[in-house]
Amino acid sequence: MSRTSFRRSLATTLATTALVAATVLPVATTATAATEPLGDAAARHGRTIGFALDPGRLSESSYQAVADREFSLVVAENAMKWDATEPSRGSFSWGAADQVASYAAAQGADLYGHTLVWHQQLPGWVQGLTGADLRTAMTDHVRAVAGHFAGDVEAWDVVNEAFEDDGSRRQSVFQQRLGDGYIEDAFRAARAADPDADLCLNDYSTDGINAKSTAIYDLVADFTSRGVPIDCVGFQAHLIVGQVPSTLTQNLQRFADLGVDVRITELDIRMNTPADASRLAQQASDYAKVFQACLDVDRCTGVTLWGITDRYSWIPGVFPGQGAALVWDDAYAPKPAYAAIAEVLGAQDDGPGGDDQAPSAPTGLRVSGTTTSSISLGWNASSDDVGVAGYRVYRDGTQVAEVSGTSFTDTGLAAGASHVYAVRAVDAAGNASATSGTVTGETAEGGGGPTGACTVAYAASSWNTGFTGSLRITNDSAVALHGWTLTFAFPDGQTVTQGWSAQYAQQGSSVTVTPAPWNTTLGAGASVDVGFNGSHSGINTEPSSFTLDGAACDVV
Repeated sequence: MSRTSFRRSLATTLATTALVAATVLPVATTATAATEPLGDAAARHGRTIGFALDPGRLSESSYQAVADREFSLVVAENAMKWDATEPSRGSFSWGAADQVASYAAAQGADLYGHTLVWHQQLPGWVQGLTGADLRTAMTDHVRAVAGHFAGDVEAWDVVNEAFEDDGSRRQSVFQQRLGDGYIEDAFRAARAADPDADLCLNDYSTDGINAKSTAIYDLVADFTSRGVPIDCVGFQAHLIVGQVPSTLTQNLQRFADLGVDVRITELDIRMNTPADASRLAQQASDYAKVFQACLDVDRCTGVTLWGITDRYSWIPGVFPGQGAALVWDDAYAPKPAYAAIAEVLGAQDDGPGGDDQAPSAPTGLRVSGTTTSSISLGWNASSDDVGVAGYRVYRDGTQVAEVSGTSFTDTGLAAGASHVYAVRAVDAAGNASATSGTVTGETAEGGGGPTGACTVAYAASSWNTGFTGSLRITNDSAVALHGWTLTFAFPDGQTVTQGWSAQYAQQGSSVTVTPAPWNTTLGAGASVDVGFNGSHSGINTEPSSFTLDGAACDVV
């Protein structure tokens, strides 16, 4: 088995709540988890249970409550990928990635690195390199990122998704310009940068025995025979309800027999939506099969879920009409899959009861300020027998935020618009209070003109009908922008499917970008790098104009 540092003293019992339809204000609900955390149950089997972390979600108390309680391994969902860590050549950005590492350390959880070399979420500058220069850029990137986290990362996905389903090499920019040897070069560079981290090859649709998994098996066999440093293979397991491969355990075992560890690295099991009892029951059975397969193979180090809640799953944006793929639903209520996993792991009963008392409802909700694009709120603190963990803020009946304090600024609003707000308190066990009284806020009328100059650098890397977009937004004005909003329009019907380092909303061709919790303030002269995945119909013309807080930006 790979080295594994198990943890930890535990947080309070998890609970989650169900939200009512967005058109009505919610009522108080409670739920509790009666089993021990999944990570602790897995530790008795010598396994870790991980999840893909978006550090911007940690400000949401329900998200953090599940994250803190259940898991023993953390992987960055997007923060350690190339576009996030090296947006321009030789210029590295560690903010979000370091947040993930700090969170894992604070939790006593293992840190899993994802990913060093991948053909997606690749900065535009990489696409323009050729031959030896691309090889140098790749190995420099691997050494820099793996070196930055040396001693902290348990294992790295060194190369991600290098093969096609038929077993041929994916014709990525690396394969086309560097040939077959780029994978070996990346692994050797990673070993030099961090001799103690396990080095993994990661891919999807390899869970059963098929042409793709066999091609990877042959590569691993070649590497191990020649002494190329490879320690593990990751099986993403983005599965469909009712379609867990019958050869999953056999497949994991044949890789283990080569002398490498194996891991389920990005597990989710999607279904046609809306979910119903039958599909959820099948999903629970499927999750149990995957976890059991890992337990049945001695060198399987554990299972990582690709997220916590269906609310933020990547599935609906990529597979329209499908979703409900994770273990907690949109309101953080554990689904039948949770109980099925707990049973496979032999999770012990934490005893009856737990905290089932909801906090008092917030009082004194008030509007504390407005601008042409924002409404600021404040309220009096709630009380709870254990402690209030946070507050859910609702605009016009729909939850728009979850905050830890007693104030919130709602940004990106239209000028002269009126909205009704309400707030609920939630404790660490997930018990939610009754709804506060409502208050109506109205943004100021427009006409004040632009707030300052700005520059936007946009780049896109396309493949088939998908693409990765990157934005560098620079505040060229003499004043800081707080709660900034960037807007632009796609000219060819492109659609944002998933984003990172910011929040994305799209209506028709118009896209609105608002900050993540850690980059809300854009200082005078400062820049912020954000990005997203998108889809297109074959034409992917770049947007020609952008506005930042109403001011037209220069485009470079």
